[in-house]
This record gives sequence, C-alpha cells and structure tokens, in this order.
Amino acid sequence: MLQGKKDNETVEVSVASERAEAIGGVLIALFAALMAISQMVNGELEEEMMIAHNNVVSYSSWYQAKSIKESLKESELDYLKALIESGIVTDDKIATIKHKVAEVEKKITKYESEKTELLLGSSFVGKENWAQDIEGEMGIITGVKQWEQLTQTYDYATKRFDYALLFYQICIVLGAVCIIIYDSPRLQKALIILMVIFGIIGTSLSIYGYTLAP
Repeated sequence: MLQGKKDNETVEVSVASERAEAIGGVLIALFAALMAISQMVNGELEEEMMIAHNNVVSYSSWYQAKSIKESLKESELDYLKALIESGIVTDDKIATIKHKVAEVEKKITKYESEKTELLLGSSFVGKENWAQDIEGEMGIITGVKQWEQLTQTYDYATKRFDYALLFYQICIVLGAVCIIIYDSPRLQKALIILMVIFGIIGTSLSIYGYTLAP
C-alpha cells in the first residue's frame, strides 16, 4: 500500500517536473526572441547616437569657424573706424571707408545670425531668421544644442535597453536551471515565477527605452 502511494507521488513529481521543463523551455524561447529584438533595436539606437555625437562635433567646429570669421571682421571694423577717427584718411577717401565699414558690419551681422542658427537650429530661430543654408537649402539646420539633446536622449534610451538585456539574460539562465532540475517541482515553479518577473521587467524596460527614442 505504501509502495503504491510512493509510486503515485513519484509519478506526480515526474509529471510536474516535465510540465515545468516544458514551461521553462517555452519561456526561454520567448525571452530569447524578445532579447534578440531588443538587441536589434538597441544596435540601431546606438548607431543613431554615434551619428548625433559626430554631428555635435561637426556642427561645433562649423560654429567655431563662424566665430573666427566674425572676430576677424570685428577686428577689421575696429581698424576702419580707427582710421576715420584718427584723421589719417583724406576727405575724398572717407566715403569709401564708410562704405567698407557698412559692408563689414553687414558681414558681422550675417555671421552672428549664422552662429545663432547653428547653435540653436533652424526650427528654433524661425523662418525669418534663417541665415545658413546646406547645399542651397534653407531651414534644415539642426543646431549644436539640438544634437547634444539627441545624443543624451539616445544614450538614456540605450541604457534602458542594456538593463533590459541583462534581465533577459537572467531569465534564460533561470530557465536553463529550471530545465536541469528534475526532482524539485517546487523549486522549478519558483524559478518559472522569477523568469516571468524578470522577463516582465526586461520587456517594460525595452518598451520604455523605445518610447524614449526620438
């Protein structure tokens, strides 16, 4: 009688263990697929982040070049005004110098407008203040500050994906442990519950990271 009861318990344990193994295998496959998708999306976001970072450097250099040109023109303006004020220039040449002063001032104003657009972006300064073109097209400048913001946003999003991938990896490890444990359905059940919890966290982080991406 006792032997028969023990055999029944063994059968029940075996059935429960097989069921847990099957569930663990399905969950491993599910979370492995989700991890692969997250890795793919994360790779694309990291690539976009590198592009944004490179554009920060590129547009910053462009902005600095405009600043140098503006400084040179300001020095030229100071020199021209000094010539007029010193009285060295003869009366017949003053009109020419003043015309040159007006041209230089116009250049300085233009460089200042271009710097502002390069720093803040075309969408921020408004159509009436567009001054810098790209290959003849106006209003398409993404400013240095906008690129910096994009870089920070991509960085924050990719970190969420990194955390998500970590939780997915933990899920797969837990699933592997669940499968190799044969005689402890209770422990297998606990591991499956942990898999589900970590998987939900990983999925939530992936979704959150995706919503953060520009």
